[in-house]
Amino acid sequence: MKKILIILLSSVLVFSNTGCDAYLDVNKNVDAPDYVDDFLYLAGIQQSYQDYYYDIRAVGPLTQMMGTTDYTSFANHYYSKASDAAGQMWRLLWLQGINLENMITQATASERWTLAGMGYAMKAYTWDMLTKYHGEMPCKQAYESGLLAHEYDYQYDIYPIVRGWAYKAIEYLSKTDKTIYGTQLSDNDYIYGGDAEKWKKFAYAVLARNYISLSNKTDFVSSGFADSVIYCVNNSFASSSDDATIRVSTDDEIDTKFMNFWGVSRANLSRIYFQHEYAVQIMTGTVPQYDKNTGNKVPNSSNQNILGVYPYELNPVQILADTVSSVSGHFDPRTTLLFGWTSPKYSSFTLEDTVTIINDLGLPNLLDTVRLPYIEVFTTEVDYIRRYVSKRFYGGSFTTEVGPIGSAPSFYGRNASGSTTSDGVGRWLYRNGAPYILTTFAEMKMCAAEAYWKKDDKASALQALQDGIAGHMDFCQKYIYLTTIGGDKITPATFRLLANEYLAGPYVGGLTVNDLTLSHIMMQKWVCLYPWGAHEAWVDLRKYHYDIDYTGDYPKTGNGWERNEVYMKWDDNEDKVYKGFYLRPANVEHRKTAYNIDNDGSPCYRIRPRYNSEYMWNLPSLKKLLPIPGDALNYHCSIPWFAYHGEMPTNL
Repeated sequence: MKKILIILLSSVLVFSNTGCDAYLDVNKNVDAPDYVDDFLYLAGIQQSYQDYYYDIRAVGPLTQMMGTTDYTSFANHYYSKASDAAGQMWRLLWLQGINLENMITQATASERWTLAGMGYAMKAYTWDMLTKYHGEMPCKQAYESGLLAHEYDYQYDIYPIVRGWAYKAIEYLSKTDKTIYGTQLSDNDYIYGGDAEKWKKFAYAVLARNYISLSNKTDFVSSGFADSVIYCVNNSFASSSDDATIRVSTDDEIDTKFMNFWGVSRANLSRIYFQHEYAVQIMTGTVPQYDKNTGNKVPNSSNQNILGVYPYELNPVQILADTVSSVSGHFDPRTTLLFGWTSPKYSSFTLEDTVTIINDLGLPNLLDTVRLPYIEVFTTEVDYIRRYVSKRFYGGSFTTEVGPIGSAPSFYGRNASGSTTSDGVGRWLYRNGAPYILTTFAEMKMCAAEAYWKKDDKASALQALQDGIAGHMDFCQKYIYLTTIGGDKITPATFRLLANEYLAGPYVGGLTVNDLTLSHIMMQKWVCLYPWGAHEAWVDLRKYHYDIDYTGDYPKTGNGWERNEVYMKWDDNEDKVYKGFYLRPANVEHRKTAYNIDNDGSPCYRIRPRYNSEYMWNLPSLKKLLPIPGDALNYHCSIPWFAYHGEMPTNL
C-alpha cells in the first residue's frame, strides 16, 4: 500500500497538478495552499480515525473489556481535568474539521455527489461518536471563524443535527453522479473504494447507532425511534462483507504509525492492556456466585474444581456459555480470537501429548489406571480446543494482570509483553496490518434486536439476535491470521466447525422466545463490540446505568450510591441487564474500592473535552453548562442526555 499522507489543518502539503507559475499566482502562503482538490482530503480524513483506537485505552477499562496498568485512572472512573488523556477523539474532530468541510463544500459545488455524500456520512459518524463520548460540545459554531470562544450545544440539539447530516449523505449518494472519478476514489477511499451503495448503507448504520442510543428513554417506542432503528438497520449492511473498516499499511519499511495501533510493532497493547476478568467470565460461562450477605464469592463445594480452574461456585444462570465443554454448542469459539491464551497448540494427539495435557490440567497425581480413560479424550483439534483450551482463559483485574484465578496474558497470547521475535506482527485484530473497525453487520443486527425487544416483538428480536451472532462469527473468522511466528492458534476450518456447533447449541439456536431476555441481546452485543467497539458498549452500559440499583428518574447520591459504595443489582434480579457486571465500589469481592472523593460516589458518565483546547481557551463556555458545570470536579460524572429516561434537568 502506498504511503498515506495526512492533511493537517495547519499545514496542507498536497498540491494539485498545476505548474509552478500557476501555483505562485494562486497561493499566498507556500506552506498552506489556498486550494486542494477535494478527493485529496479523503485519505487523511479517514486515517485520522486511528485516534478512535487511542481512546479505547480509556474506554476499554471503563467498560471492563480491558484492564490496564497504564490508564489506571479510567479503570477507577476518575481522572484529572488538567489532562489531555482520552482526548484524542476530540482532536480527531478538529483534525478532520476544515478538511472535511472543504471536501464537502467543493464536491457539492461540483455536483460530485458520491464524494459529497461520503463526506456527510463521515461527518455524521464522527459527531455521533463524539457527542456520546463527551456529551455537550460546540456544534453550531464549531467551524465559525473569528470567534475567540465557542458556545456549547446540548446533546438534544446535536442529535438531530447529526441525523440531518446522515440523511443528507443518503440523499447525495442516491443522486446520479456523472463524474468520471477514475482512480480518485479507489486510490484514496480506504473504506469502500468509492462504492456509493456501500457508503449509503454506512450512513444508515450511523442513523441506527444514533437512534438506538435512546432506547432506554420512556418515549423510545411512542416517538417512532424504535421503528427508525429497524428501518435503518434493514437498509444498512446485508452481511459481514459490508462492514465498515479502514485498510492500513502492512509495509514494514515505512513509519510504523501507519500500521494498526494494536499491532506488535507499535507496542501499544504490550501487556499494559489485557483482557478483564468480566470479559472472560461471561464468555466462558464462569460468572461466579456471590453471597449477598458478605459480597464474597461462594467457595466451590462441588466437583467443578476437579481441573483446578474454578475455585468459586458458578452462577446458575450463564447467558453466553457454560463449562460443559464436552458437549458441542456449549463452548464459544470466539474466545480463541478475542482473548489471548497461553496453551500450546498440539498438532497431533499422541499418548505423550495427551499425558502432557493431563498434567497441565492438574491430574498428575492420579494413578495410571485412572488416567487411562483420558487417553483418547482429545482425538481431534476441535475436541482439544473445545475441552482443553476452554479452561485456559484468564482475565486480569482493573489495574493488574493478576486476576482472581490466573494472570491475563498479553493479547498476543503470552505471559509477557509483545515481541516481534515471538509474536511476529501479531494476530487477529491485534496485528500490524489488521484494519480499523468502524461498525459491523453484527452490531446492526443487535441494534435491531434491542429495538424489537422494546416493541415487545420477541420473535423478531430473537431472529435478529441469532443473525447478529452468526454475522459476528463470520466477522471473527475473517481476520484469523496464521503464521509460523505468533499468529492465531486456531485454523479457520476448526473455528467454523466450533462456530456452527455454538450457533446450533443452547445459547443461540436452542434459545426460544420464552427464554429470551434483554440480557441475551445486550451481552451478545457487548461481545460483538469487543474490544474495537468499546465506545458503543459504553453507550449501552451508561444508558442502562451500569445496572445500578436505584429508583426514580436516574441514580444519584442516596439513590444508587453513597460516597464509598455503589449499589448494584444482584444477578438474580430480572431487571439486571449485564449479568456478572459490578462496578469497582460495589459490595462484592474484588470490587470493594471507593472512587476518588471528587466523584462523590458516582461512576464516570462522560469524558471531559480536551484540556488544551477547552479548559485553556474556552472555559467561560464550559462554566455555563447545566446541570453540572464543565469546570466542576465531578463534571465527568454528569449524566448525558441520551441516558436520561426523559429530558435533562437544569439542576440537581
